[in-house]
Amino acid sequence: MAIISSPVFYSLLAVVSYVVYKCSNRPKQPAPYPPGPKPVPLLGNVRDLTAKELWLVAEKWAKEYGRINYLHVFGQGLVFLNTPEAVFDLLDKRGAIYSDKPHLVMAGELCGCENMVAFTRYGDRSRRQRRLMQSALGQSSIPQYHPLLEFETRPFLRRMLADPLNYTDHIRRYAGGLTLSVVYGYQVKSNDDQFLGLAEDCVNILSNKIASGGGIWPVDIFPSLQHLPNWMPGAGFKRSAVTWKKKMEEFVDQPYEYTQEEMKRGTARPSFVSTLLESAPQNKDGSIEAQHDHDIRWTANSMYSASIDTTITFMSHFILAMVQHPEVLERAQAEIDAVVGGTRLPSFEDRESLPLCNAIFNETLRWGAPVPLNLPHRLMDDDIYDGMYIPKGSLIFGNIWAITRDEKLYPEAARFNPDRFMTPAEDETAERRRDPRNYVFGFGRRRCPGANLIESSGWLLMTSMIATLDIGKFIDDHGREEAPVVDFNNSVFRTPDVFKCSLRPRSEAALRLVSQEDDA
Repeated sequence: MAIISSPVFYSLLAVVSYVVYKCSNRPKQPAPYPPGPKPVPLLGNVRDLTAKELWLVAEKWAKEYGRINYLHVFGQGLVFLNTPEAVFDLLDKRGAIYSDKPHLVMAGELCGCENMVAFTRYGDRSRRQRRLMQSALGQSSIPQYHPLLEFETRPFLRRMLADPLNYTDHIRRYAGGLTLSVVYGYQVKSNDDQFLGLAEDCVNILSNKIASGGGIWPVDIFPSLQHLPNWMPGAGFKRSAVTWKKKMEEFVDQPYEYTQEEMKRGTARPSFVSTLLESAPQNKDGSIEAQHDHDIRWTANSMYSASIDTTITFMSHFILAMVQHPEVLERAQAEIDAVVGGTRLPSFEDRESLPLCNAIFNETLRWGAPVPLNLPHRLMDDDIYDGMYIPKGSLIFGNIWAITRDEKLYPEAARFNPDRFMTPAEDETAERRRDPRNYVFGFGRRRCPGANLIESSGWLLMTSMIATLDIGKFIDDHGREEAPVVDFNNSVFRTPDVFKCSLRPRSEAALRLVSQEDDA
């Protein structure tokens, strides 16, 4: 008999040995697991998972098995929380044990992302980072960015009109440039800007490569694989990680060092980094204390990653909704015209006077569900909830998609219908339950720290587009309308692939309004 020496054989042997070890050493559980699809021996529920639109599969599990579902892959527990009660009871009220993040060898040690807020384990470092981010992006801090948001609006609208088919590039430049300005005091002046390009590369690597397929790599399940020689067949993930880590470190260091240099010259614009560096504790030689320097450096980088993809996803869904529902756009345009008179762009002071626009914003968040399965939390201790056993180390997913498609909470949930938010709920509790902002930005101590900035910038872009643009189906060279072709291939963010649409100025007056130059 030939001796099998293939790496595949040894990988399979490692899998089998690991699963047998886990099964033989598993303590007796005090209560039944939550219900879920039936696993197969050794592999668990591997065959039930999919890298493409997993949230649709998870929604089916919610309907079939109830408000909490349990699966496992090679013994790694996966728990899906499918109702508002479940996510608030566990991720909010029991946040002390539900706020950890999984130890991901690939994203962390190999790709260098272990110090990013989204990956930091729960503890002193994560609390320090959250405090820093709250100081810059808390609700009370957002009004200071309103002038900057409004200043960037007209250039964004001009770019949209000049090249409507590349709308995602314009949204990315707006969101990326805004965040670079807020975080580092850096002003983006072109689409091929060095820092903007570096930031976009890193966000793409993080979202579509490192986090592809849910972000769980074989090396995360079997950490010993990280010691494979880079040249060995099957070690391609290590070769990729070397390239990705170098790029991620450049994005962490270069904008940060730019701000430091500008501060030395006395030309730094006010920003998150400059403000914190001015008050940072120093060593005797005048250098920043190492821990503080590390926290500011990585928290600043995380602030960019925390907002860019969510903003792009939200705005893409808004455009799609307006293409598919021109009657809603027409009503919103009439509302804005009645408030601003067509002589200026909407401002934040107008928000209370635009109830339909606010309803469209809320419905876009709900209907679009930018991160439909949230980013997973990790349970730090065994827990029992409603008579069901959730083992320590389980990855906990807030099933935002199932919640925002709950027919009891949102009748005709698949339909884009902003009118559902035009009538106040029965009481404060009911209003909280149906407010999509309580779901789409995550939960508990791991809620998206960029939520307030995303909401403000998204609302202003949305209303400015309504005020000045007609948004409709793409019209080909023969004058025929084309319905948008919508597909989703991002495994973490529910970002629709680029679809064709028509973006035109509503009128000559709207074109003049967009063409005006703001005072610097």
